Amino acid sequence: MSGTEPTRLERRSTDAGAELAVLTLANPPLNLFDQPLFDALVADIAELTARPPRALLLRAEGKVVSGGVDVHVFDGLTVEQGAQLWRSLFETIIAPLEALPCPVVFAAHGLTLTAAFEIALACDIILATPTARFGLVETVVGLTPSMGGPQRLAERAGSGRAREFVMTGDLYAATTMAEWGVVNGVHEDVEAAAQALVTRLADGPTRAHAATKEIIGAWRSGGVAHADSVTPKVSGALFGTADLRGGVRSFLEQGPGKATYTGR
Repeated sequence: MSGTEPTRLERRSTDAGAELAVLTLANPPLNLFDQPLFDALVADIAELTARPPRALLLRAEGKVVSGGVDVHVFDGLTVEQGAQLWRSLFETIIAPLEALPCPVVFAAHGLTLTAAFEIALACDIILATPTARFGLVETVVGLTPSMGGPQRLAERAGSGRAREFVMTGDLYAATTMAEWGVVNGVHEDVEAAAQALVTRLADGPTRAHAATKEIIGAWRSGGVAHADSVTPKVSGALFGTADLRGGVRSFLEQGPGKATYTGR
């Protein structure tokens, strides 16, 4: 995309030749989720779905990750239009982002409100700086977060924490989010930590990472018994991959930690 677009999608290669992607929110001054930003994000995720990388980093530039949603998006909507808005955002952003067959990392360097935090919760791993703060503040306009934030927050932190977080509309520090199990790691230099992690994941066994996501997705939708029921097929398919065959042979011949992966 051009430099005037509210998002920027870049593809890069690791030293080992694995492709990773970096999706940046670039809608100054506050990275507000207005209609152009939503539209750009939908287009970027559609492109990533059509041609998945081996790992994806979501980040933002500017003073904050996002100041939230531009309230003009909600102004004057009817009941059906409101419901259709959320259906559309689930179908075009949240669901396809979670369905990407690769690890997805979110890096938060500052204030991360509403839609940005809900998108973060749809990622596999969240990293943050010590000064980052998170909030679902939709109650300020009489709304509840509706891009999947409450339920995904409850999955990570428990239903009581999710109720508190949403109902108070307060801002919570990255350290608190880490204590709750929402943020995976707190780093002074979150950009460097996120880039290193995404590079490591991109160089890894991509099909195995996708299988991990599929098994955990089965647990999310149907519990342990359902996850157990799909694991033999999902994990069994990995024995047909070049990465598993090569990884096993490398382990037997050279010991652990020497394998290289191609994502196939």
